[in-house]
Amino acid sequence: MATDQRYKRPKTMFRFRIELEEAPNPIWRLIDVPENYSFWDLHVAIQDSMGWLDYHLHEFRATRPKSRLRKPVGLPHDEEMLPEVLPGWQVPLTRFFQKPGDVMEYLYDFGDGWTHEVTLAGMILAEPERRYPACIDGAGACPPEDCGGVWGYQRLLAVIRDEQHEEREELVGWLRGMNSDNWPFDPMRFDRASVRFDSPKKRLRMVLEGG
Repeated sequence: MATDQRYKRPKTMFRFRIELEEAPNPIWRLIDVPENYSFWDLHVAIQDSMGWLDYHLHEFRATRPKSRLRKPVGLPHDEEMLPEVLPGWQVPLTRFFQKPGDVMEYLYDFGDGWTHEVTLAGMILAEPERRYPACIDGAGACPPEDCGGVWGYQRLLAVIRDEQHEEREELVGWLRGMNSDNWPFDPMRFDRASVRFDSPKKRLRMVLEGG
């Protein structure tokens, strides 16, 4: 059985900085991924390093569409009113990312509208003893899923900080129900050692099989 060339360990890694835009406090990650990754593979690495749960649709969009990649890349859809999306697993990162400073937008959850700036920070040689992808640095907790985007997240933080607020008990219970680690919730918390990367092949198989 032939080996998928995308998952052979290359000598060069792409170092990406992922920053959540318009967040009330800095929320960013610095990750190293193999240069032979596809956009789907990068999507999985972003989800896992940020702390999202991959519940919603996503897209990568070039900030200057005419410069190498004119169509969004992500999960294909059947919506006639939306632009065509290229399947992320069919598009290699090198089709767009070619030099440090190249930037794309990564949109996650079109309802809440989380927008991330994805910048190729550099290209480095792989370290023989390090497993990849790897999270190198970061700051800020990932907002809870389905909290209503930037505005909803800001309101959530304001309510849980106010011990007299009439909705505080309800929102604290919601946070705990979403994830037991969500309470006490500290928006500044980020533990690089806690980041775990899933297999993009396994995640893709689940998506394609409807799992």
